[in-house]
Amino acid sequence: MTRTDPMSQRYRNSEQHLERALKVIPLGSQTFSKSFTQYPRGVSPYFIQKGLGARVWDVDGNEYVDFVNGLASITLGYNDPDVNAAVQAQLQEGTIFSLAHPVEIHVAEKLVEMVPCAEMVRFGKNGSDATSGAIRLARAYTGRDRVAVCGYHGWQDWYIGSTARHRGVPKATRDLTHSFSYNDVASLHKLFKEWPDQFAAVILEPANVVDPKPGFLEEVRQLAKQHGALLVFDETITGFRYANGGAQELYGVVPDLATFGKGLANGFPISAVAGRAEVMRLMEEIFFSFTFGGETLSLAASLATLTKLQRLPVVRRVHEQGGKVLAGVGKLIEKHGIGRFLRISGHPSWTFLVFGDAAPHGQWEIKTLFLQEIFARGVLFIGSHNMSYAHSDADIEHLLHTYDEVFPILGKAVASPSLKPYLRCATLEPLFKVR
Repeated sequence: MTRTDPMSQRYRNSEQHLERALKVIPLGSQTFSKSFTQYPRGVSPYFIQKGLGARVWDVDGNEYVDFVNGLASITLGYNDPDVNAAVQAQLQEGTIFSLAHPVEIHVAEKLVEMVPCAEMVRFGKNGSDATSGAIRLARAYTGRDRVAVCGYHGWQDWYIGSTARHRGVPKATRDLTHSFSYNDVASLHKLFKEWPDQFAAVILEPANVVDPKPGFLEEVRQLAKQHGALLVFDETITGFRYANGGAQELYGVVPDLATFGKGLANGFPISAVAGRAEVMRLMEEIFFSFTFGGETLSLAASLATLTKLQRLPVVRRVHEQGGKVLAGVGKLIEKHGIGRFLRISGHPSWTFLVFGDAAPHGQWEIKTLFLQEIFARGVLFIGSHNMSYAHSDADIEHLLHTYDEVFPILGKAVASPSLKPYLRCATLEPLFKVR
C-alpha cells in the first residue's frame, strides 16, 4: 500500500481544532456534511484556512484540489475577483439597513430575466429557507397539507421528518410528507391515488445522481396539474450549474415555483424562491420574513455572480471540465476492474461516485478507505465532484492521477478477507439516504 505522511502529523492541527470545537459546538461543525460524520477520524482534515480558485489549504497547511466546493455553493471559484470587488464596494455603503436596499430589486430582476418560471422573487439565506417558503406558499395557495418529495430539501420539519433523521419532529408533521422515487412516475401516481385531493405540492430535484428519463419531468408536471398540486423544482444545486436558467431551462419543463441557493452568490449566504406571480403574491399574506433577508453583501455577490454567468461561458466550461472528469474516472474504473463496487454517474457539473457492497465488505468500509487515501494525496471529495469555473486541466489531471493510484488499492483491499489492515480509522456510517 502506498504510504504518505504519517496521519498523526499531517492532520495534527485539524485534530486539535476538532477536540477544542467538540467542547463548545455539537459535532464540532455547523453542518453535518462538514463534520466527522462524513470525514473519518484521524485521516481527514476538519478545518480549512483559506481557498483560492479550485484549491484550499487546511489548518495544517496541506493543499487540496477541492471538488466539494463549499457543498456545491462555489461555482466560479474561491475568492473570485469580480465577486470580491462587488462585495468590497457594497461594504463601503453598509450591510443591513432599516429599510430595503435597491440591490434587492436588481437581483430579483436578474433572476426574472434568467429563470423561465420566475415572475416574482423573494430571498432567504439558506436553501432550507427557500424550500420551506415554497411549501408554505403551496399550502396557502391550494388549501391542502400533504407534500410529495423526491430528493433532499433541507433541515426543516416538513421535509426532514420524512427521513431517518426525524428525531424531534412531531409525528403529525411527519405524516404529511410522502416520498416518491425519481424516474418512477408510478410511485407518484400511487400517492395521488392513495390521498386524493390532499396534495399541496410535488417538490423534487429535477436531476441528481442520474438524468431524468425522457418524459419523466413532463409527466410529473402533468400529474401535479391534474391533481391540483403545485410543481416545485428544488434547484438549490442545479440552478446556475446545469444552465443559466437552471435545470428547468436545460430540460424545457417549467414548474410553478423553484428554489435556489448554492451557486446563487458563489458561496455568499443567500437563497431565493421564484415562480408564478399569482402564487408568489401570497408572500404578502403568509409569513416569510428575515431580518437578514435583504443583507446587501450577499445580494451584491449574487448580482456579480449572475452577471458573470451571463457575460462569460461559465456553464459551458463547467460542463466541459466536468465531462473530462466523468469520462476519465469512468475509464479508470474500467482499467482497474472495480466496476462491481464503484461507478460514476450524474451530470458533468455534478458527478457522483456511487459505492456498492463487495461481500464481505460493505460500501461504507470501501468509501472510508477511499477517502483516507485521496485526502492524503491532496484531493478533497466526499461524494460528488462539484465542478467550478476555476477547475483547470491541471486540477483534473491531479484528480485522475490520484484515482489511478487509489483505485488499485481499493481493488486489492476488496479482494482480501478484511479491510482492517488497510484502514487507519473507524468506518463511516451513513447519515441518511436521500437519493
